[in-house]
Amino acid sequence: MVFGGTSVSAPIIGGVYALAGNAGSVDNNYPYTHSTNFFDVTSGSNGTFPTTQWCHARVGWDGPTGLGTPNGACKELCV
Repeated sequence: MVFGGTSVSAPIIGGVYALAGNAGSVDNNYPYTHSTNFFDVTSGSNGTFPTTQWCHARVGWDGPTGLGTPNGACKELCV
């Protein structure tokens, strides 16, 4: 089976927060203010959209990869 998108990313990120042990203290903006705790994905695409940022990976936030992949279940990500 192949899985992708929100069906995979939401449980993965939820698991990272849970493993860090303090998920209740994290607000919605925290990942964006601590983006250095992610491995930024800077290449690849997922189609064609009116805005390049929505369909092509680049440095920083982009549509296909968001902030990137979590750099492990670390206290810095989930404090």
